[in-house]
Amino acid sequence: MISIIIPVLNEETGIIKLLDHLKNIAAFSNNEIIVVDGGSIDKTPELVKEYAGVFFMTSEKGRAKQMNAGAKNAKFETLYFLHADSFPPSNFDQLIMKEIAADNLAGCFQMKFDMDHWWLNLMGWFTKFNHKACRGGDQSLFITKSLFNELGGFNETFVIYEDNELIGRLYKQNQFEVIPKGLTTSAKKYEEIGVWKLQFFFANIYIKRLMGASPEELYQYYKSRINP
Repeated sequence: MISIIIPVLNEETGIIKLLDHLKNIAAFSNNEIIVVDGGSIDKTPELVKEYAGVFFMTSEKGRAKQMNAGAKNAKFETLYFLHADSFPPSNFDQLIMKEIAADNLAGCFQMKFDMDHWWLNLMGWFTKFNHKACRGGDQSLFITKSLFNELGGFNETFVIYEDNELIGRLYKQNQFEVIPKGLTTSAKKYEEIGVWKLQFFFANIYIKRLMGASPEELYQYYKSRINP
């Protein structure tokens, strides 16, 4: 059994679809689902609180802070961090537990977008390779609580790029496995901003981090270009 941790902020249009999906395709019926709200002003809190078998909690805004808060309240040893617009494959929990049993203590799924575009399809194809350049938070992340705590969890100074930062530390420990099953994630941002324009912005963020940009510098760039 696993603790599924979902950080949310104004996700009223999709959160029930995700919760239904998790319920319908899980191999185990007694997984824990923790939804951590960072201050939604829509109906997200109301919808989640009414959903049976889901634990709703709040924390300070910021995905790193929200996911750390969820991890502190998790009752199972295996944590599974999932974005609200990413849908894991059937029996995802069983697949994760199989990796844990094989002593693969952290990893993710391969990923594909819900938009048919040759570049996005190519990016999804690259996620099958076990290299940190092919990673991202939309692919989700499983990790044992022991290893998560040993690493100090997510670095809360990162408002964006928090997933990649933690994954980078996992790769330094040679502790990362890619499960060869496809998770589907939303391409909404690509549709809104444009595939090439958004990809250019994301590439710049990646390069800026490689060149030593601070968490605040990354956030300011993201805020000015992607999420004004």
